[in-house]
Amino acid sequence: MNILILGAAGQIGRMATESLLRQTDATLVLYARQATKRLKVADPQRVRLADGDLTDVPTLTKHMQGIDVVYINAAGDKAAKQAIAQAMRAAGVKRVIEASILGIYNEVPGAFGKWNTRMVGANRIREVAEATGVFENEAFDYTILRLTWLYNQAGNTNYQLTQKGEPFVGAQVTRQAVAQLIVDIVTALDGRFSHKSLGVSEPNTNWDKPSFY
Repeated sequence: MNILILGAAGQIGRMATESLLRQTDATLVLYARQATKRLKVADPQRVRLADGDLTDVPTLTKHMQGIDVVYINAAGDKAAKQAIAQAMRAAGVKRVIEASILGIYNEVPGAFGKWNTRMVGANRIREVAEATGVFENEAFDYTILRLTWLYNQAGNTNYQLTQKGEPFVGAQVTRQAVAQLIVDIVTALDGRFSHKSLGVSEPNTNWDKPSFY
C-alpha cells in the first residue's frame, strides 16, 4: 500500500508516519512545505519526502502517481482541498482520509457545544464545513475525521467514534489516538470506514470543556 500524507510536518502527520511505519508495511510519501528540510527519513526504502504547497496541482498530481490512500491535514483550507481533489481526479486516486473538526454539522450538544462554538468561532466552523464538503460526496471514497480538542499523551491511543447524524460526545482526544485511528482505517479489510464522517474523541470525556482548559 502506498500512502501520501499531506501536511506531513504537523504533529499528527509525524505521529501517523511513525505509527504506519511501525504497524504496517506501507510505503509513504511525506508531502509538506520544505519537507526535505523539516523532516527526516527513518527508512529510505519505505519513505520519500516531497516538497510542495497544498494548492500546487501539478506537484500534487506528480506525487499522487501510484498512491492508494491520501491523508489530508488541512481542515479549513478550501482552496487546498479543491486543488487536492483536482489532483486526485487527475491521478485516478479516490481513497481519502481528511482531518476536520467537530461542530461542522451543528452536532455538538449542550454546554460543550456552546463552549466549542465560542472558542472556535461560528465563522471558522462554517469555513471548515465548506472545506470538508469538497470530499464528502460520491466522487471520493472518503473518511472524514471530526476531531475534538487535541492534546498529547504518550501511550494513550484510546478513541471512540460517533457517526454523522449522532450527537457528538467527548471533549478531548490525544493526537496519538488519532494516529492510531489512521492506521486502523488504512488496514481495515472491510468497508466500515468508507463514505463515513466520524466524530473522534476519547472515551469517558463527555465534559463541558477539555480538561486542559
